[in-house]
Amino acid sequence: MILRETNIHKLSDEVFDVLVLGAGINGAVSAASLSRKGASVAMIDKGDFAGHTSSNSSNLAWGGIKYLENHEYFLVNKLCKSRNHLMRSYPSTVQEIRFLTTLQKGFRFPAWFVFIGTCLYWFMGRFFTQMPTVMSSKKIKQTEPAIDVSNAQGGFEYSDAFLHDNDARFVFNFVRSAMDNGAVVTNYVGAHGSERIDDVWHTQAVDQESGLEFTIKSKSIVNACGPMVDKYNEETKQQTEHNHLFSKGVHLIVNKLTKVDKVLAFFASDGRLFFVIPMGQKTCIGTTDNQVEDPMTSVTEEDRDFILDNVNALLDIEKPLTRDDIISERCGVRPLAIKGAGGTADWVQLSRKHAVDVNKEDKYLSIFGGKLTDCINVGEEIADIVEDLGIVLRNKNAIWYGESSKEIKKEFEYRAELLGLDDMTPSYSSEKLTVRLWRRYDIQALQILDEIQRDPAQAEQLMKNAEYLRAEVHYAARREMITKLEDFLRRRSKIEMVLRKTEIVNTPGIIEACQILFGDQAEQKRKEYVDNVLKDYPNTPVAQPAIKAENG
Repeated sequence: MILRETNIHKLSDEVFDVLVLGAGINGAVSAASLSRKGASVAMIDKGDFAGHTSSNSSNLAWGGIKYLENHEYFLVNKLCKSRNHLMRSYPSTVQEIRFLTTLQKGFRFPAWFVFIGTCLYWFMGRFFTQMPTVMSSKKIKQTEPAIDVSNAQGGFEYSDAFLHDNDARFVFNFVRSAMDNGAVVTNYVGAHGSERIDDVWHTQAVDQESGLEFTIKSKSIVNACGPMVDKYNEETKQQTEHNHLFSKGVHLIVNKLTKVDKVLAFFASDGRLFFVIPMGQKTCIGTTDNQVEDPMTSVTEEDRDFILDNVNALLDIEKPLTRDDIISERCGVRPLAIKGAGGTADWVQLSRKHAVDVNKEDKYLSIFGGKLTDCINVGEEIADIVEDLGIVLRNKNAIWYGESSKEIKKEFEYRAELLGLDDMTPSYSSEKLTVRLWRRYDIQALQILDEIQRDPAQAEQLMKNAEYLRAEVHYAARREMITKLEDFLRRRSKIEMVLRKTEIVNTPGIIEACQILFGDQAEQKRKEYVDNVLKDYPNTPVAQPAIKAENG
C-alpha cells in the first residue's frame, strides 16, 4: 500500500516521456520496454494490473495453428517465431506442452489431411518442439482413458507452449520490471480524458480508492486500454485506422479430469475449438468464443451449459459434470483488430494479430488486438515508434525481457539447497518449492530466501492447498501493490482459480494474510471480500474465527 501511495504522489511531479494507459499485456510490455530503454514512463490502470482480458486467457502461448485453415501463413510463421522466442526467454515459465487432438467422424477434413497441417505447423515452428505424431482411436484411448473415442476417426499429437503460472502473474512480472527500471506505475487510477496543451498531454486522473484527482503530464501517450481502446480514443477525439470487434471466451475450472498432463483438443458440437487444459490438480475446460457487443461481459447459464454438455460428450468420465463441479470461472473478451472506423467483418475469420495506429503530430499511439504469444514484438515495436516520434531512448539497445542469468539462478538454487527448501515442500504440492519460487519471482526469489533464513516459519504454507508461503505474502505486501484482497487471490496468485470462493473465506490463514497485506485495514479488506462473495453465494456460512475478529 505504501508503494502505491508513493507512486500516486510521483505521477503529478514531472512531465513524463510516455504515459501508458492500461496495464494488461500490451501496456505492461510497453512500459517494461520503454523504461528499460531509458524513457521516463508512467503507467496507470483504472482497475488492477491484468484485471480483465489479460487475466482471462487459456494460459496458452501458441503459434496460431488454427490460422492455417484461413491460409494466414505469414501470421502463423510470425507467431511460431514469437512463441519460440518466449520459450527461450522464459524457460521456467513458458514451456512446451503436448496437444492431443481427437477428430470426430464426419469432421470437415479427414484426419490425415489435418495431420499434414500439423507437420506444416512444426516446420513453420522451425522444428523447435517435438515432432507431431498421428494416432489411431485405439492409441488415443490407451494414452488418455478419459477421452471418449466411440465416434472418433483418429487424431494426432503436436506441441505448443503454456504458462505454468496464471496469465496475470506473467503480465505482472513485466509491470514489476517496469517499476524496477524507474517507471511510475499504479493500479486503480482511472484516466478521465487527455488534452494536448503546448505539445504536452495533460491527462486528468483519479485515484479510485481515495477519490483524489490530479493531472499527469506527458510528451506522448500509449493507449493500451485493451477492449476500451476505442472508447478512450473517442474521448480524446483520436481518429484511427483500426477498431475492435469482441469475442467472449469462457473457461471453467473443475477437479482434475485426466491422467496425462497434456492439452486435450477437440472441435465442439458447433465446430469451434474446445480445450481440456491441465492446471496442476485442476482442469480448465472451454472456450466458447461468442461475438459480443459490450466488452464488459460475464458468464451466462448458456455458456456453462455449452461447456458442460461438450465436455460430457467428448470425455468418458465416471460421472457427468454438473454446475456443482465448477470451482471457478474465467470470462473475458478478446479484442479483434479490424480496419476501418465502424467496420465489420466475419469475426470468426479474424485473427488475434495486433495493430498499432499512430498520430505522429499528437504523439499518440493506439494498440489494437494482440495476444500474449506476440508480447515481446509488441514491446519492441512500441519502443521503435516512440523513438521515431522524437522521444530520446538513452539505452535503446537494452534487452528488457527474459529470465535472469544462469549464474543468478545457480546462486538461488545453491542457497535454497543450504536451507533445505525442497524438503519443506508440502506433500500435496505439484512441484518443488525451488522450482516454483524461481519461476514466480526470478531474481526476487532471493529476497524470499532471506525471509526464510531469518525466520523458518516464513516457509510455512499460509493457506491450506493454496501453495503460497508466508514469506511470499510478506513479499507481495511490500512489492506487488496489492490494493484489494482479490488482487492477491486472483491475479498475483491463482488461489481463487483452484479454490472456491466459499472455501477461501473460511480458509485458515486468510485473516493473517489480510493482516500482512493490509495492516490496519486488514479487517476492512477482508470484510469487503466476504461481502462480495456473499452477494453471489448468500447461503455461505462464514467461519467463527473470522466473525470474532470482525467483532474485535
